[in-house]
Amino acid sequence: MKSVGLITEYNPFHNGHLHHLRESLKVTDAEVAVAVMSGHFLQRGEPALVDKWLRTEMALAAGVDVVIELPLPWACSSAPDFARGGVQALNLLGGIDALCFGSEAGDIAPLRLGAEILLDRVNAVTEKTAAMLREGLNYPQARARVLAGLLPEGLEEAALAAPNNILGLEYLKALRQTGSAIEPFTIRRVGAGYHDEAVGEGGIASATGIRSMLTEGKNVAPLLPAQIWPMLQTALAAGQNCSADRYCHLLLAQILRDSVGLTDCWLVENGIENRLQSVAEQADNLEALIGGIKSRQLTRTRIQRMLMAILLGIKKTEATELFEAGPQFLHLLGVSKKGERFLARRRKQRYIPLIQNFSRVHSALKRCYGVDLPNHLLARRQLDLELRATKIYTLLLKNWSDAARNRDYYEPLRRG
Repeated sequence: MKSVGLITEYNPFHNGHLHHLRESLKVTDAEVAVAVMSGHFLQRGEPALVDKWLRTEMALAAGVDVVIELPLPWACSSAPDFARGGVQALNLLGGIDALCFGSEAGDIAPLRLGAEILLDRVNAVTEKTAAMLREGLNYPQARARVLAGLLPEGLEEAALAAPNNILGLEYLKALRQTGSAIEPFTIRRVGAGYHDEAVGEGGIASATGIRSMLTEGKNVAPLLPAQIWPMLQTALAAGQNCSADRYCHLLLAQILRDSVGLTDCWLVENGIENRLQSVAEQADNLEALIGGIKSRQLTRTRIQRMLMAILLGIKKTEATELFEAGPQFLHLLGVSKKGERFLARRRKQRYIPLIQNFSRVHSALKRCYGVDLPNHLLARRQLDLELRATKIYTLLLKNWSDAARNRDYYEPLRRG
């Protein structure tokens, strides 16, 4: 059973994702689609619209066969660590033949060349990028300009700064850095761009655009696969979606509560904790908080990731240790019957625990790593982060009716 890996967020699953899924199976000649999907907090430092179990159900309904959670903190990181975490998860799962990602380029050759330059000429790229940052460019713009100057042909500077091309370069870097046998493919992104809020060609809108339309009360049903919209509509009607106001109030409380502790938080650097405190004393909504912190050196996305790290209490030390070690276990969120057969056949190729039921996670980690040994402690840190993220996410929902917030322990495996 040939398989293709997809590194995703599905926030929510829309027509563009369906196109990517179908084309990925086609171009790789795969029978099984394995999605590594972000959990409750996403790559741009935002909480997901709806929880990871509903997004898993959407993916299975659309034809994905296996859904694995991309662990924290990789799920909420900048492109290099997000991509590396996704590739490591596919490597560790075992038996993945291909990785297919969407890109504005739609051609793997120039992206491969760009990735090789970034790896082989890392010192030159770093020095030139730093110089352009000092001139006032943000990081994506600076790196795109440097890379465009080093490429003999292929992508233009604007294309190199496009969000899916940036991620594509990082996927290719991660495959090489990890010595992966997974073969990369790319398909051209169609419809609306990553940040676009307008509907693109073929009735394909970005997830950003769809979320914006939902906020404005507009009809998004034509932009989602027919089987997906009723699932999302039911969740929204029940208030099972994230509230920006709740998120803001929890952030403000955390920032104002502990000015000293902020310095230990991941991504809080260069004295920004003082500015955070000052802005938090005045801000009354999320946009005011982000806008008050934003500067030429700090992009909106980096600020959002920093705020997310503060909310979740992710410390610099634990993020660094986990990034260096890689994921210590994988959480299986959902599977189709075909996916079950695939996982069973690839069991001996799996390198770390694949957890279905968190009620047994502690014994599984002890069996794999022993007790209180370095890797066991790392696995416990990863586990603590993911459990904390789920509990805090329940505080962000417009309507929470369940009694227990530790949902990872009792939510059943979703089946397609």
